[in-house]
Amino acid sequence: MITDLRSDTVTRPTPGMLEAIINAQTGDDVYKEDPTVNELERRMAQLFGMDEALFFPSGSMANQAAIKLHTNPAEQLICDKWAHVYNYEGGGVSFNSGVSCKLIDGDRGMISAQQVKEAINPPDFYHSPLTSLVCLENTTNKGGGACYDMQTIKDIRQVCNEHGLGLHLDGARLMNAIVARKQDPREFGNYADTISICLSKGLGTPLGTVLVGKKELMKNAIRVRKVLGGGMRQVGFMAAAGIYALDHHVDRLEDDHRRASEIASLLSELNYVRKVEPTETNIVIFYLDETLSEEKFMNDLNAKDILISNMGQGKLRLVTHLDYTEEMHRNFLDTLQHYA
Repeated sequence: MITDLRSDTVTRPTPGMLEAIINAQTGDDVYKEDPTVNELERRMAQLFGMDEALFFPSGSMANQAAIKLHTNPAEQLICDKWAHVYNYEGGGVSFNSGVSCKLIDGDRGMISAQQVKEAINPPDFYHSPLTSLVCLENTTNKGGGACYDMQTIKDIRQVCNEHGLGLHLDGARLMNAIVARKQDPREFGNYADTISICLSKGLGTPLGTVLVGKKELMKNAIRVRKVLGGGMRQVGFMAAAGIYALDHHVDRLEDDHRRASEIASLLSELNYVRKVEPTETNIVIFYLDETLSEEKFMNDLNAKDILISNMGQGKLRLVTHLDYTEEMHRNFLDTLQHYA
């Protein structure tokens, strides 16, 4: 039995989700005739209080489409130095939109309104790129699943309003934040212009991200999706998995958060662990004592069929998820406790 903690993307559909997939009503989504996709989009737009929603095959494509909708070539977006749109989307910001990134040294992947304000290029100084967009990530991946405070997002929205900037929220694990902080999804819709919500991470679907946003921006979203190669046909099978996840897999995120917290608590007590980042949701980031190499530690875990990730620069990551059972959890805690 392999305990795979590399990511929450490794999950497989539950029996109930498989049944929903098999029984889904489908049509051609390129013609917008797939009833299950249309229902998923309707529900997601309503959930976040947004005008429209569009189903994408991946989170990266949804983010890239949002950036394209907000910007013109030669402009610049502001994001944290650890942002997914900068680090993990293959340079798509520059390739797809011709946009550069101004990176902010935030706190665990989160930036403040003051930092955003200070990073905006003077609009009349034509030597520098025109700042047009702010991208936030909630929860933060490289920041260890950290969650934005709603007041911070509200303050950043105010700065965006004052300077005519768009605000995109990369909500790959937004449901984790909503559950952990007991937040109302519609609040995010109040402050962001566009939000991407991934269904294939904590919610356990095989694929899919929904981009929600204001009507004026979203009117061109399907065109941009087409340009990026994201047109899909009878994708209602996957939309059905998304609907099932919304109905059955949101509240249970608390289990993932509890297990991650218990792992972090134990790691902080072990003498071979130098540091553990604050753990709010389902991601645990930690650093080993310099006397123990990451390669040896990971190889020793692999020998016990336990997989985690090395993010470089001494940063080790593990992510709890739907397929990480209580039995696996107890075994993993025991393995860490008795590692020598």
